[in-house]
Amino acid sequence: MRITLLDNFDSFTYNLVEQFCLLGAEVRVMRNDTPLPTIQAALLADGCELLVLSPGPGRPEDAGCMLELLAWARGRLPVLGVCLGHQALALAAGGAVGEARKPLHGKSTSLRFDQRHPLFDGIADLRVARYHSLVVSRLPEGSDCLADADGEIMAMADPRNRQLGLQFHPESILTTHGQRLLENALLWCGALAVRERLRA
Repeated sequence: MRITLLDNFDSFTYNLVEQFCLLGAEVRVMRNDTPLPTIQAALLADGCELLVLSPGPGRPEDAGCMLELLAWARGRLPVLGVCLGHQALALAAGGAVGEARKPLHGKSTSLRFDQRHPLFDGIADLRVARYHSLVVSRLPEGSDCLADADGEIMAMADPRNRQLGLQFHPESILTTHGQRLLENALLWCGALAVRERLRA
């Protein structure tokens, strides 16, 4: 799978890259201050199969071209958003982002999750790394909550537009089954992409 990862200037970016490479993906990294037309041209030229939005500081609205890129990519490419990227997915699709009840930085917590969803195949219980003070406070139309912690959305999916958001950090050593989660995410996005191509 060919992946383009939008780097939101985060220290976890290359941990994600390493995990994807271990799963056999080819990864190109582009920063969010790259001009949007340059990113669009690269995505089309490379035959990108998945756009990944990295974690990062601040709010989605302040993360360079990320929201504009999402508006362009919606319906064109599968997208996986992590932490800030997850929040951007919600905001770009008409959801809302607000303050978490309690900021968590470098904390491991358990999740309640939908075991029927392919994201959680082979996973019976899960603890995840959380580094955030914002959460998705309202799901966008067409998205489903896949996991929560104390009533706050920790994972969401929009199957029609092939978008998956994770508030937590699957690449962190504090997350159990992190590589399995990322593998499942790639399989989910890839399977949906193939299905869409067959329909076209």
